[in-house]
Amino acid sequence: MLTVRDVSELRSRVESWRGQNQRIVFVPTMGNLHAGHLALVRHARTLGDRVIVSIFVNPTQFAPGEDYDSYPRTPQDDAQALAAEQVDLVFAPDVDSVYPDGVKAAGAYPVPPVGHGLEDEFRPGFFAGVVSVVKRLFELVQPDWAVFGQKDYQQLAVIRAMISDLGLPIELASVATVREADGLALSSRNQYLSAEERAHAPLLYRTLCELAERLRQGDVDYAALEQEAMHKLASVDFVPDYVSIRQAESLLPVTPGERNCVVLAAARLGRARLIDNVIVSDNT
Repeated sequence: MLTVRDVSELRSRVESWRGQNQRIVFVPTMGNLHAGHLALVRHARTLGDRVIVSIFVNPTQFAPGEDYDSYPRTPQDDAQALAAEQVDLVFAPDVDSVYPDGVKAAGAYPVPPVGHGLEDEFRPGFFAGVVSVVKRLFELVQPDWAVFGQKDYQQLAVIRAMISDLGLPIELASVATVREADGLALSSRNQYLSAEERAHAPLLYRTLCELAERLRQGDVDYAALEQEAMHKLASVDFVPDYVSIRQAESLLPVTPGERNCVVLAAARLGRARLIDNVIVSDNT
């Protein structure tokens, strides 16, 4: 496995593989890898000939006061995990390589409409940072496929819209959320939870599953369902930002009779901000 920090070395390697007609699959990460990330890598291996994983903690998607400086960084453990998964190349650039004109010059591409509301309301500028870094990484890696997880559902929708809007020759693959045995979605931020908070954390997923079941049974009082879920979370020390029922593709508000929707939530529990979602469709 190669570890590359220099853009010119990355491009040279990619050009070599392309010269051999090999398909390149890309998994962008911020490191501190867990089983959820490795599930993305394993799926990537099924899609092409070469797998590239980036490790870059992107400063533009952290708002003032968020955890950029303290965001967990575990480069040695990450390298061992990726080598065990037979990743071909790890791209671990510095900030200047990703943003050669400076961080403040990033973000020229507008956030697609699907990125408005929900996370954007509570983390202003987050998706502007996401699209700026993903667009830049796509330009550098030039993959045939890119792989993202469904846990960050709105982010996945934003990237899909960006690829479509720009006409990028990239196929987007998504991988189902990987969970602990008790249902908690894997996240690098779970390590911020105290033992007591960790015991409460699975209630987020259970609450969404209960709400989803009510939808399957035909309940269409969406506002009441959302408020009920918010109150349930707040009763066990969560500080919910939102629980929202949306159309699965557009993330617009649902209307009665909608057959394909997604229930999304974000809530703080101690130092950790947890997000999760459950898809509700004709097939679930």
